[in-house]
Amino acid sequence: MDIDAPPQSGGTMELLSFRLGADEYCLDIMSVREIRGWSRPTPLPHAAPHMRGVLNLRGTILPIVDLSIRLGMPGVSGDPRNVFIVVGHGGLLTGLLVDSVSDILTVPRSDLHPPPDIAHYADQTFIGALAVTGGRMIRLLNLAAVLPAPPAEAPPRPPS
Repeated sequence: MDIDAPPQSGGTMELLSFRLGADEYCLDIMSVREIRGWSRPTPLPHAAPHMRGVLNLRGTILPIVDLSIRLGMPGVSGDPRNVFIVVGHGGLLTGLLVDSVSDILTVPRSDLHPPPDIAHYADQTFIGALAVTGGRMIRLLNLAAVLPAPPAEAPPRPPS
C-alpha cells in the first residue's frame, strides 16, 4: 500500500501482525520476505542505537533494526522467543527484530485511515494507517520512515 495515497475504496490488504512488548503492529505482507528465529547479530561500531548489528542470511549481509528502540520504546530482550521479520523495501533487505509474530489479518482497504496529525513532523511518522478490526486497533507501519534510507548512488569517478 502506498501510505502517502488515500486508502483504496475496494479490495482487501493482508497484514502480518507482530508484538513489541504489549503493543501490536502490522506490516503489509507483500513487504515480508521471511520470518527467522532468533540468532545474535554481530554488532557494528558507531551504529545508531536501533541498529543491533548484521546477520549473514545465505550470503547476504542483513542489517538488523531493533524495532522497539526505533519506535522509542525499550529494546527487545534478544532471547529465543524473539524473531526477525525480513522485509524488502527500496531494493534492500532488512531484518526487523520483534518480540513475536502474531497473525495474518485481512483488512478491507476502505477501513484503513491515515493517523491523526499529532506528530511533530508529520512526514516522519512511523504509522502509515490505522484501522479497527475485531475490537482492536491496527497500526500499520510506514516502512519508508522506519527503515534506513537506501545508500545514495555514488557519482561517477572522473577518468584517471
